[in-house]
Amino acid sequence: MNRILVAYFSASGITAKAAKTLAAAIDGDLYEIKPAVPYTSADLNWMDKRSRSSIEMQDATSRPALADGDAPVAGHDVIFLGFPIWWYVAPTIINTFLERYDFSGKTIVLFATSGGSGLGKSAVGLQANAPGAKFIDGRLLNGRLDKDELKRWVEGLKL
Repeated sequence: MNRILVAYFSASGITAKAAKTLAAAIDGDLYEIKPAVPYTSADLNWMDKRSRSSIEMQDATSRPALADGDAPVAGHDVIFLGFPIWWYVAPTIINTFLERYDFSGKTIVLFATSGGSGLGKSAVGLQANAPGAKFIDGRLLNGRLDKDELKRWVEGLKL
């Protein structure tokens, strides 16, 4: 079995809950991607064009700083990478994370939480930031999650 890391960014706690349930279901290690400057509720106000998240998502070159650089990526073959969907794609901090580490030869399975949209073109937008990695479009992990069902989903991916 491949060594699995469940790495996630969660601004409000919803993606954190999904990531923890997934890691427990598949016996994966857990790592939280934290911004150097935590997001406040005002930062996450998508209705305010001047909010931090709105500004970051309007700038394709935005790379919010990470709180640390010690994610255990090297010791894992498969990385489940989770995030909330912002403006139909992954938050720009996910780009920062992918550019920080070497994912060559690794498989990255995306998962997300969303209030209304799917993964969209997240994988396409992220692949350039992790050259040499194989990306798999995963799924939304919204609502009440069943560990047995998550385990069956991951087994079906044939990693």
